[in-house]
Amino acid sequence: MRVTLLGTGDTTGTPTVGCGCDTCEAARDRGVSRSRFSVHVTNDRTGDSLLVDFSPDFRSQFLANDVPLPDAGVVTHIHFDHLDGLGNVYRLVDGLPVHAPNQTDPATDESVAETIRDKYDYLEDRIGVHAREPFEPFETCGFEVRFVPVDHPPLLCFGLVVEDPETGAKLSLTGDTSYDVPERSREALADPDLLLADAIVPASLCEHHPIGGRHEDSNGVPRTFGSKHMTREGALALADELDADRTRLVHLAHFYPPEEAFAEPLAVDGEVYEL
Repeated sequence: MRVTLLGTGDTTGTPTVGCGCDTCEAARDRGVSRSRFSVHVTNDRTGDSLLVDFSPDFRSQFLANDVPLPDAGVVTHIHFDHLDGLGNVYRLVDGLPVHAPNQTDPATDESVAETIRDKYDYLEDRIGVHAREPFEPFETCGFEVRFVPVDHPPLLCFGLVVEDPETGAKLSLTGDTSYDVPERSREALADPDLLLADAIVPASLCEHHPIGGRHEDSNGVPRTFGSKHMTREGALALADELDADRTRLVHLAHFYPPEEAFAEPLAVDGEVYEL
């Protein structure tokens, strides 16, 4: 299993357009990018590849990385920075299976799968949307894949488990989430060879959020920034609880101080891992 981090940033990415903050300037000086979130997973046995989330930066990500167009895709939730790149598949692929959760969201009265069908009805001859029940494994690209519910109010959001049944390699993605990941989902995500964990900002920045931080540890350090995303400290605590063999922090904002923004284990675009 080859995992390529196509996009490791949050909704605005780093550098952020029009921003001259020290962190964005440092990214420009280093020649690194954190574009909107997306992950490419290749099955070395079959040659098939799976795309996790369709970033609005789809075109530039595929031009910048030596990866093939996907044979299938999955969508974790309907926020634009995870979905709106799907329109890029027009004229590029034909018959692309797109797997998405089937659970109805009270906030939209639709499941993720139904929203994709409605929003991208003009792609009906290019993609096929497959509704999947949370926790129920399905096969795609030679992998066993499961959606697992996480916590990203007000929308339903899902993490992902990708396993190779032949080699035993396991990739876990938290998806966009607070630290309040349900216990059953933690059990599904546990013991990965690689964990990609949402860590939008360091806990020190919670003091600047209108509602602060949540899920403090025994020392009072917030593991959730506001209500939607984990802090760096929260993501690392979750990684420890999940006994991840290796952890990369993703969905990172440009608000990290420049002296912290590129330290381990914060990821940047283009990283590749063999599991």
